[in-house]
Amino acid sequence: MKNPKDIQIADFVYDLPDERIAKYPLAERDASKLLVYDHGTISHRQFRDLPELLPEGSLMVMNNTRVIQARLHFRKETGALIEVFCLEPAEPHDYVLMFQQTRCCTWHCLVGNAKKWKGGALQCPITVEGENLTLSCERLDGDLIRFTWEKDEITWAQVLDACGELPIPPYLNRATEASDLKTYQTVYSKVKGSVAAPTAGLHFTPAVLEAIDRRGIERAELTLHVGAGTFKPVKSERIEGHEMHSEWIYVPRRVVEALIRHDGHCTAVGTTSVRTLESLYYIGLKILANPDIAEEDLKVGQWEPYEGTPSAHSLSSRVATPSPMFPSPAGEGLGVRPERPWGESSLRALLAWMDRHHLDALHTSTQIIIVPGYHYHVVERMITNFHQPQSTLLLLVSAFVGGERWRDIYRYALDNDFRFLSYGDSSLLIP
Repeated sequence: MKNPKDIQIADFVYDLPDERIAKYPLAERDASKLLVYDHGTISHRQFRDLPELLPEGSLMVMNNTRVIQARLHFRKETGALIEVFCLEPAEPHDYVLMFQQTRCCTWHCLVGNAKKWKGGALQCPITVEGENLTLSCERLDGDLIRFTWEKDEITWAQVLDACGELPIPPYLNRATEASDLKTYQTVYSKVKGSVAAPTAGLHFTPAVLEAIDRRGIERAELTLHVGAGTFKPVKSERIEGHEMHSEWIYVPRRVVEALIRHDGHCTAVGTTSVRTLESLYYIGLKILANPDIAEEDLKVGQWEPYEGTPSAHSLSSRVATPSPMFPSPAGEGLGVRPERPWGESSLRALLAWMDRHHLDALHTSTQIIIVPGYHYHVVERMITNFHQPQSTLLLLVSAFVGGERWRDIYRYALDNDFRFLSYGDSSLLIP
């Protein structure tokens, strides 16, 4: 098989006319079109039909991240406008602690019109909860920006809500509007931190979620905070030259338990859920190889899945003890069933590690890139929108459906007036 690093991004081009890019969402989220790719057969429905297309009693995993108003604007005395785009917390590094911070915090940022900002602090008058105050920012080393404000009782979350701008995708070619504050969030968003929405989830409505519940489909939520790297174009000829941004993930113990309980029959909502779930497999492999590994060493590297990593089956004898909630049948080694196609042994190892460390949730990050040649270990079905040409998300879809089948899917979508990208229609992929 061809080395995945040698994939030519030019092989993932298709013609996407600008008029096919949805600039705004539909008035009714669940009235969007749903392309169904089911074992090679393509058809289309409405998104509100989704519950009846999924197996009764199966598992659906969703990303509950919430988009923050990450763009801040400061005007210099000269009149020059400087945009500061908050990407990732630096001090404190923890997202929860960051949004509770008062008076001061530091972020990794992108700076627009940076040439006009030679140095010194920038200031912007703001009003938070009826209080008039001044937000200041100063450049530190590299991409670090320190923000300060006066009031002890005002949190950073309140500051962003008061003066930040929601960062809608650049390919929409329009300014953020008041309606985006609602429509560019999933109805189940909870945990603040993303600078882009997990857009496959934008189609869900309370009615669709209720229909999913009535069908006995279990819903589990995890968190991946989407970074600006999701919009980073692949500029290298070979995919090896593209660097993925690392993204923070939070996976409650109950998600891992649900994956095991449902025997790997999982529908992932969006590519962010896919990347998180597949990262769990490689985290489990790290634990199988080193049961005493520290949490800070569990990060999944970009090319880790392609670098001759031993399988969970070959490492399973190293697992210490099974989770008491999921005991293995007698006579099958140290509490781990023989490796199955979807990677159960690896997830059991992760659960046992969480037991030993008395953790209710896993906190780490992933840089995983999923390209043709990747073998999926956790995700069985995927719900996803239609992605840009020459994007890592299109490569992920290609890896999922296999070969050139993505071209058939995208050709069908273009021929049948599907809307593309963040505010566009979606697909249910069952390879």
